[in-house]
Amino acid sequence: MFRHLILIVLFGFLLNNSFGQSQIYELRVYELDFFKPAEVLNNYLEKALIPALNRQGVTQVGAFEEAGEALPKKLYLLMSYDNMGAFVRVTDGLRADREYLAAAKPYFGAPEEQIAYTRYESSFIRSVSGFPVLEKPAEDSELFELRIYESRNEDALRRKVKMFNDSEFDIFKDVGLPMVFFGENISGDQMPCLTYLLAFKDKAHHTEAWSKFGPHPEWQRITKLEEYANAMNDITRVFLKPLPYSQL
Repeated sequence: MFRHLILIVLFGFLLNNSFGQSQIYELRVYELDFFKPAEVLNNYLEKALIPALNRQGVTQVGAFEEAGEALPKKLYLLMSYDNMGAFVRVTDGLRADREYLAAAKPYFGAPEEQIAYTRYESSFIRSVSGFPVLEKPAEDSELFELRIYESRNEDALRRKVKMFNDSEFDIFKDVGLPMVFFGENISGDQMPCLTYLLAFKDKAHHTEAWSKFGPHPEWQRITKLEEYANAMNDITRVFLKPLPYSQL
């Protein structure tokens, strides 16, 4: 009985404190079906879900689509929470929000042929000490770069996160790579990994900033350290553009 009580107390602590001062991000990826209109989904996000999240205290919700013509098309939704307990409270709050439920009726009641996706993936990401909170990008940001770094095991990921905390965030600032969020994934389909999002005015800004990264003296120094050897084994890179109703 005492053992069960300890577990309940510990779980409650994690929900309400969520690893100290970390934020928790939820990144959803909707893979859109071929030849199905996305109007119902976009209307739901713009007019029902995002306003309801704002009422629950979840502000600066990001909504993006992939840049370019890659198929199938994908829609990305980024939400930030103070902790995992806040995520639970917001989820419960949506179910009790009459304004949200009314605005969501066209989406909830839409026939299958009007729903643009079969399912969505949802990853949860914990921010790190070197970049603890989401930062709103500059107003003229029109190109975003989402990066996912996979590691071969948990210790390799720990070392890569340390590399960012100790050095890489400062390098990013020096060369003009504006970061929106950064975190270590708690869940998802590419574990273990970290995920971050950069914001740029345009492709020229992106190219210019990254061209300064490789030659940076601090980057040249840390890449030679044994501590960080083999800390990462794969990179996923996706270019995004904000949807009209994105708050980022």
